Amino acid sequence: MTGIQILEPDGRAIPFLVEGEGPVPLVLIPDRGQDDLGVVGHYLAEEAGFHIIRIGYRPDPDAALSTADRVQDVMDVLDHLALEHTWIGGHGFGGTVARTAVAAHPERANGLLLLGVEEVDIPLAPVLPVLIVQGSSDELTPGANAERLQSSAPERASIKIVDDAGHSFPRTHPIQTAVIIEEYLDWD
Repeated sequence: MTGIQILEPDGRAIPFLVEGEGPVPLVLIPDRGQDDLGVVGHYLAEEAGFHIIRIGYRPDPDAALSTADRVQDVMDVLDHLALEHTWIGGHGFGGTVARTAVAAHPERANGLLLLGVEEVDIPLAPVLPVLIVQGSSDELTPGANAERLQSSAPERASIKIVDDAGHSFPRTHPIQTAVIIEEYLDWD
């Protein structure tokens, strides 16, 4: 595991962390103001053999950064790491950033991972598989959001449920969340 690195294109300070050396990378973007994917990412890197890239949020003292700015940060990190194709995913707002990134750059994605789906009007990129992981008791991003999104592409979008879990399920149920991801991607 390497420590947090800072990428500074055009003076922007984008924090990211790389773990594992698996054959196919998985980008994880945390929910706004959270570092809620650390244990999930670490398990996937160390126990399941994934190449994990966690991309944080640059300092935003004026709260002026748009989703498009955050997508650019993700693309800049992918370019810096010379990653042509990867699964891109995130939790809550991080999932919205991931969804926007994949919709804008489908040629760079192998699939989309959403942990707790926000209610936003972003169409899914065509063809790519989508894994939606949802806490059974999530009131912030309720299961109805996941069901609506899944119904827009039922042939390629799957929903998996983390039982007895609220919105913070990646932090409160990290191993269960990681195992769902591992099993879906079938990397064994």
